Amino acid sequence: MPLAVFDRSMAILYLLDANTIIDANRDYYPIEAVPEYWEWLVDVGRRGLVKIPIETYEECKAGRDALVDWLSNPDVKDALLFNNDAIPADVARVVNEGYAPDLTDVELLKLGQDPFLISYALDALDDICIVSTEASKPTLKRSNRRVPNVCSDLGINCCNSFTFNKALGFRTDWNR
Repeated sequence: MPLAVFDRSMAILYLLDANTIIDANRDYYPIEAVPEYWEWLVDVGRRGLVKIPIETYEECKAGRDALVDWLSNPDVKDALLFNNDAIPADVARVVNEGYAPDLTDVELLKLGQDPFLISYALDALDDICIVSTEASKPTLKRSNRRVPNVCSDLGINCCNSFTFNKALGFRTDWNR
């Protein structure tokens, strides 16, 4: 599915890494304590400003907590699920150029869903920004590389969750 399904006049499309919503629920904006954050995410998702790729969505649903319940809500899924399919050649390019061309099976497993997430931005460098809570650490190699460093090497926009929240104007009174 081409990116044309999103209203490009709005802004950059932010794609969330699993850690972005897992960490938000655990550390910053627990669903029970700050429901406004989660309502806001659904709102910006409906407006086409933020999405969660299916691979990331499934990774987040692996747990058993309020986040899984939230993600299972059909309105949340409809608003936030990124319906594009990963392009295998793009995923392979992310692995080969972003991590290493000769990763072992064990190393490939360690990457998790990150190559899929990053691959969605390869053909839309000016239109997509990956959001991750991983901190840059350029000295790491191979399967230990961090999302921001892989994105940087591939010319992909990447930001942390606080930059994302600020860029899209999250406030606890956003809907008043």
